[in-house]
Amino acid sequence: MVRSAITGEARRISGTHHEHVADGTDAAVWVVAGAPGAGKSTTADDLRRLLAAHPALLDKDTLFDGLEGEVLAAADRPDDEREGPWYDEHVKRHEYAALAHAARDIRAGGCPVVLVAPFTTQIRDYARWSAFVEELGGAPVHLVWTRIDPEALRARLLARGRRKDAAKLRDYDAFAARMLPSTPPPVPHLAVDTSDDAPPLHVQLRDRVRPHQPEDDGSAAS
Repeated sequence: MVRSAITGEARRISGTHHEHVADGTDAAVWVVAGAPGAGKSTTADDLRRLLAAHPALLDKDTLFDGLEGEVLAAADRPDDEREGPWYDEHVKRHEYAALAHAARDIRAGGCPVVLVAPFTTQIRDYARWSAFVEELGGAPVHLVWTRIDPEALRARLLARGRRKDAAKLRDYDAFAARMLPSTPPPVPHLAVDTSDDAPPLHVQLRDRVRPHQPEDDGSAAS
């Protein structure tokens, strides 16, 4: 069953009503997060098509995949080292900071934003999530979490055959324990099930994202 938790209760989210935020913009941020391979990019694509105010889409893989490879090669690190202490310190934190700063600048012009990245640390801790929301410019920030069963995720990573997934698959149990692909995050979120036997993503989103009827107060992720 698809689960959602938005300000402690299941309710629909408006795509047009946004409260005043820290830097004066009216535009919301939609953070599409979840494990690598869980279907974040597909979810984000369906989501942006449902929102009445068409958002800017900032996808970590689209923006930084090539740069990551160059940084790893320059530092003589394995090409599949896409997580871990060295990667987090020298690569990921800079990527996430750039995504947050770009989102905030875009919002300042009145354009909503859809951010796509795992954001594992941010979504698993209330304090870190609150700090991330502030880094984005404050509420309204909505979290859309992509849920998938661990074995389905393994099969998907194998099927897509990307070299950068090799380290994840070599010690998949440890990877799944870090990602928690089927365990909901504790912070308020809207969950979509990306498993192969789940309802189509646009159907799951359509029933809970209403682009023309303002009723959300923007507190879903603050």
